[in-house]
Amino acid sequence: MKNRQATTNNYETIINLWDRSVTKTHDFLCSKDKEDIKQEIPMYFPHLDVRLWFVENELIGFSGINNQHLEMLFLEPTEIGRGFGKQIIQQLIRDFNIRSVDVNKDNENAKMFYLKNGFTIVSEEPTDSSGRPYPILHLELK
Repeated sequence: MKNRQATTNNYETIINLWDRSVTKTHDFLCSKDKEDIKQEIPMYFPHLDVRLWFVENELIGFSGINNQHLEMLFLEPTEIGRGFGKQIIQQLIRDFNIRSVDVNKDNENAKMFYLKNGFTIVSEEPTDSSGRPYPILHLELK
């Protein structure tokens, strides 16, 4: 598993990957909120360490880190469930000292993924950071 830092030239590719992944995994999002979030995400990129993740030169996902907090981790839908997420999160913990992550409470698969990888739920918010009605779980590494 290799990674490299993303550049502004990669933003469109990242957003397209995000869209495919969210379409597959976030069935709880209404379409208007999904489109609004899609427009907002690129504004966060300059403030994050955004990494592109590759297997044999094939882009399989991306992550965004702010200090020791994992802000985003998305995989190509065809790569979900193949162990790549586990490899990426372990590398993020080891090499980037990730210690916390937030996850949509309604995203049961993501919640279970982080719990299986050593995180515990420490608190919950009733809305996302933009005030949308999607409860957020705050998790920290044990």
